[in-house]
Amino acid sequence: MITIVWWHWLVLGLCLIGLELLIPSFTIVWFGLGALAVGLLVALLPFTPLWLQGLIWAVASVAFTLMWFKYLKPKNSMTHAGQSKEAIVGETGIVIRGTTDSYTKGKVRFRIAILGADEWTCYAEEPLNVGETVRVEDIEGQILKVRKL
Repeated sequence: MITIVWWHWLVLGLCLIGLELLIPSFTIVWFGLGALAVGLLVALLPFTPLWLQGLIWAVASVAFTLMWFKYLKPKNSMTHAGQSKEAIVGETGIVIRGTTDSYTKGKVRFRIAILGADEWTCYAEEPLNVGETVRVEDIEGQILKVRKL
């Protein structure tokens, strides 16, 4: 009969968490935490049967994974990269901070929030004055290229 003691689970857990550094999938870590939890449980209750230890490890690993996706994962982890151009090109806004030439950056405000913000940094090939209406031609990172209407 195989006897697995508490420190075996701790070593397994630490190895799995360390493996996450080599294979960055952000899933192995939850199995490692599950093994650490079983190791602590077996340290407190040393006569826990092996089948129950395995079951607790599986349940704990799934619970940690579900807890990450349900409660801990950043709510807005998806980026809008690749979608931003289609969502913002063609929109019109009002200049709230003007520019003197094509090298200075201004600021434009939209009536409704676009991609989570109603004010964006902008630049244009011509000087922009406060209060002018502009149309978005392109987006470069988080800076809009606009032109006067």
